[in-house]
Amino acid sequence: MSIKVTFLGTATSTGVPFIACTCEVCKSKNPKDKRLRSSILVESSTTRVVIDTGPDFRQQILREKINKLDAVILTHEHKDHIAGLDEVKAFNFINKIIMPVYATDQVKSALIREFAYIFAEIKYPGIPEIEVILFDNDPFLVGDILFEPINVMHYNLPVKGFKINDFAYITDANFISNSEKEKLKNLNVLVLNSLRKEPHISHFTFDQAIDLVKELNPRKAYFTHISHQLGLHEEVTKELPLNIELAFDGLQLII
Repeated sequence: MSIKVTFLGTATSTGVPFIACTCEVCKSKNPKDKRLRSSILVESSTTRVVIDTGPDFRQQILREKINKLDAVILTHEHKDHIAGLDEVKAFNFINKIIMPVYATDQVKSALIREFAYIFAEIKYPGIPEIEVILFDNDPFLVGDILFEPINVMHYNLPVKGFKINDFAYITDANFISNSEKEKLKNLNVLVLNSLRKEPHISHFTFDQAIDLVKELNPRKAYFTHISHQLGLHEEVTKELPLNIELAFDGLQLII
């Protein structure tokens, strides 16, 4: 079974351009240098799933003309990955469903805190209707798509990546254990975060991400969760090995 992956956004938490910044990346007219917060859409012939609903979720859904959504999966609780969750109420109304939201217990606690009105005993009319479905390490099916969780660390915060068939998506990480790396070796496509060239406390740098791709040996790799500090899309592309590309908003892959 083939799946289609659409990059809804490929930026770090600030987006690109960065507010009030006048660097060459933020002033670039190249559409590939315009990045919304990181998220992907995963589709089979019958199932559509979004991984992460950041602050740009509404804009991303409208841009891609997505009129049906079967579930949301959350990698972790940072605002740039959950802040747009309220927008699933449109699918409640249009698709006539309570939206399944797959989350770890840790992320569920954050959702209750950040979206208290969704979980209130007395609910205000028109609020999003969601069903939180807990997962941890075991693979789980959404429709006909099997998601295998991958454990990574974002400084001291556990984050989930996902393996789907011969494709894996890793965002917000700066450490992957050897046991989890084994699940990521020799894939067809690996998506990995690559924030900037300078060291960072919680993200892989450009060089670290390249080294990890060499270690894991996918046929093809794409970098995401990119900062304006990484550089111009076209210039950075020239520095990459042949099997690595920078992802960009709207990029679609058939896996």
